Amino acid sequence: MDLADTTSSSVRAAKNQLLELEGVRQTYSKSDSPDLVVLDDVALKITEGEIVGLLGRSGSGKSTLLRIVSGLVTPTAGRVLWRGHTVTGPSEGISMVFQSFALFPWLTVLQNVELGLEALGVPAAERRRRAIDAIDLIGLDGFESAYPKELSGGMRQRVGFARALVVHPSLMLMDEPFSALDVLTAETLRTDLIDLWIEGRLPIKSILMVTHNIEEAVLMCDRILIFSSNPGRVAAEIAIDLIHPRNRLDPAFRQLVDDIYARMTRRAPLEKVEKPISGGFAGTGIAMALPRLSTNRLSGLIEALAQAPFNGEADLPDLAASLQLEAGELFPILEALQLMRFAELEAGDVKLTEAGQRFAAAEVDNRKRLFAEHLLAYVPLSALIRRVLDERPSHHAPFARFSEELEDYMSEDDAEQTVRTVIAWGRYGELFGYNEEMRQFNLDDPS
Repeated sequence: MDLADTTSSSVRAAKNQLLELEGVRQTYSKSDSPDLVVLDDVALKITEGEIVGLLGRSGSGKSTLLRIVSGLVTPTAGRVLWRGHTVTGPSEGISMVFQSFALFPWLTVLQNVELGLEALGVPAAERRRRAIDAIDLIGLDGFESAYPKELSGGMRQRVGFARALVVHPSLMLMDEPFSALDVLTAETLRTDLIDLWIEGRLPIKSILMVTHNIEEAVLMCDRILIFSSNPGRVAAEIAIDLIHPRNRLDPAFRQLVDDIYARMTRRAPLEKVEKPISGGFAGTGIAMALPRLSTNRLSGLIEALAQAPFNGEADLPDLAASLQLEAGELFPILEALQLMRFAELEAGDVKLTEAGQRFAAAEVDNRKRLFAEHLLAYVPLSALIRRVLDERPSHHAPFARFSEELEDYMSEDDAEQTVRTVIAWGRYGELFGYNEEMRQFNLDDPS
């Protein structure tokens, strides 16, 4: 290839590139403690003709990144370029589909879809024509005069898609657009969207979507960017070379799903020394931010793993399918079990530890005792609460004593959530009581 050919190829590539992020960082300042880093050194490019998925665990900053791309949030550092120009606010040519539908209940389907065109100053006749075309395209013809309350969840989300498509965006952003729908409705809408994309009937050039669903990402995307957590970074990029329509039972499809599960659960094996680890959660020690997980979910997963067909060890895609859980729902439960040494995660598999097997086989009282032992040993906040209660003559301590200490390391919401989780776990293990009315921990009041 001569120099002219090289230059021509570079020009074409630049012309086809829609979006570029360079060194994007997003932090949130806290007055008396270190900044909370949500995203760090994120780089990605989107070119015409591709569907790109952002796949990662909850809290990895994927939705924040989508809002930065849309121009709704300005990054703390780094550059966002849309068609070669720095993004300083909402950009023409980018639209978004939200998880929560975000429809105006007092407007009809037609009026909701027309809204974006009205904001752009499109004449009324043209607005109506384009809105009706978008409604027809997405399969809602006949419902133009209906109000959102008259529609099912799947139909409301179709209105959301029509509203995003009617402005003929170059890039459509999708923030978990199927997660609020039941399994069958989500599958139908997902399939319809891909069919329209394959047929070239969508008035868009590319899609950037956030998802927790690994199979959904492999089913739809040309590239998948796997995000690490705390802070969010692009940890891996996977090209999906399977042709559409894709078959979930195809061995190549299953292998990709398995590989992604393995990448997302890859970590160092549990240390032999008896000290707490953070698993997949942010922070270490008492600074570890915990999700709201009930002991019923933890116990239920241990029981499911212990029983046939898994008998103590499972491939994560098989486990997720059996329990009808998406990766975003399954990973926090598994990581909590790993944190407490009831299970081990490695290379896309989960295996009950000896303690996990004993828990599954134990009666209720013995389960509680075993859970309490592991809670004290591996969840530092639980040990701190118990120690404070033991040391105080009254054996009482206020909620704020612990939540305010956590706020030195995490947001106020995360601190509240973490203490609430430990309350639930501590009550189950009968380590301490908690009085909600007084917002007070105790050793003498089981309420």
